[in-house]
Amino acid sequence: MRMLSFRSAAAAFVSILAAACTTTGVGTGQSPTSTVGAAFTWTQTSSTRGTMVANLTTGEVFQGPMFQITQESRVTDFGPLWTGWGRGWRRGWHGWGMWGPTQETITHYTGQVLANLQGPGGYMRCRFSLMRPSAGMVGGGSGECQLPSGAIINAQFPPR
Repeated sequence: MRMLSFRSAAAAFVSILAAACTTTGVGTGQSPTSTVGAAFTWTQTSSTRGTMVANLTTGEVFQGPMFQITQESRVTDFGPLWTGWGRGWRRGWHGWGMWGPTQETITHYTGQVLANLQGPGGYMRCRFSLMRPSAGMVGGGSGECQLPSGAIINAQFPPR
């Protein structure tokens, strides 16, 4: 009986720890050239990883992984960021500088969050500069997302 109580207490403690490591938040976005807006929700499951969902005012929903780039990051950590690009991934993604699976990506994007969100018509890629990188998404930030059509959505994430 005593062993069962200990196991129950240990299981409860592990559940509390797991919940403490997960943080969530919201953000908003608006295209500067059209009426398309976005409501973002994010869940950070570790200090540098999580998921994001973008609900567009058009009814489209994009979702996928997000990664915070730190000095300790390695290119191999971010495989899901390149999903959906296929061969010749540079085509159609103009103006994003170092966006690509190279070591220079890490140096260029340290202190930022990158996301690759899949939707009905392809992938929406996002990059956000964090206000307080040591706090992660909880510290707030801003940036932009590019839709498969090439349209840009400017995004804001308030600090919590």
